[in-house]
Amino acid sequence: MPDQTFRIVFAIFPRLTQLDFTGPFEVLARLPRAEVVVASREGGAVTSDTGLEFGSTRALASVERCDLLCVPGGPGVEAASIDREFLGQIARLAQGARYVTSVCNGSLLLGAAGLLRGKRAACHWAWRDLLPLFGAEPDAARVARDGRVITGGGVTAGIDFALTVAADIAGEQVARAIQLAIEYAPAPPFDCGRPETAGEELIAFVAPRFAERKARFAATHG
Repeated sequence: MPDQTFRIVFAIFPRLTQLDFTGPFEVLARLPRAEVVVASREGGAVTSDTGLEFGSTRALASVERCDLLCVPGGPGVEAASIDREFLGQIARLAQGARYVTSVCNGSLLLGAAGLLRGKRAACHWAWRDLLPLFGAEPDAARVARDGRVITGGGVTAGIDFALTVAADIAGEQVARAIQLAIEYAPAPPFDCGRPETAGEELIAFVAPRFAERKARFAATHG
């Protein structure tokens, strides 16, 4: 009897942003027949940028295949983007995947793995302008789709992205049921979650936090 499971692989790395991973995990793990694998370069424990530890991840090399590959983002993207073994495993798993996906600046890792050439892709607003380094076209949308490549914007967009993918995989009714089950009804206290609504003063306060890391990343991949 053929395997009817839908295998989802999250490829994580040290200093990832945990919500980039746990947001879509919460949605996609609820899909019918979902088999979720959390993997890292060497397996074992992986610690996020805020100190949350994910234990007992599988080694990426031990994962034979997947239907959906998801790569989160975070400060650790810088190191992961020059990790040939990690990028090689992403590229290998992407070959047979029905969906190749990312959240936040995880799209830069898809790019570094050679998976975004000529593709539109979303990214965290502060990192979006670096996508052309990998031949990708930046898209400011909360969720961007170009063929089998589906990318989410920054952090919380991972939930929107996952619900979009869930609808594509299992139908809108299933995705809507998942949204209701997790009571996803965002109503933030401040309308400043995107640069378009944040205002210049707040952008000027936040943007410098990324400047040094972005400069290093661009110098490495430029």
